[in-house]
Amino acid sequence: MLFHARMDVHIPHDLDPEARAAIVAREKAYAQELQRSGKWPHLWRIVGEYSNISIFDVDTTDELHDLISGLPLFPYMEIKVTPLAKHPSDIHVE
Repeated sequence: MLFHARMDVHIPHDLDPEARAAIVAREKAYAQELQRSGKWPHLWRIVGEYSNISIFDVDTTDELHDLISGLPLFPYMEIKVTPLAKHPSDIHVE
């Protein structure tokens, strides 16, 4: 199942710089692990914002929830998830 997710990150400005660097490093490692596994096949930065557009490829909505809520930055994110379906006009649809 494919899902589109927009994630807007709002890290508090008063968060200790070392704590911020550590959580951002953990976020990067976790995101790269999910990408390598094929669960997070697309990740794009939104220009000028601390936000991204992502495509997740998971078996269930529960799996997606677990992956997203496992993000170290999850407590600082506003996330909107949209389920995706094949479009009948897509030339790549079989």
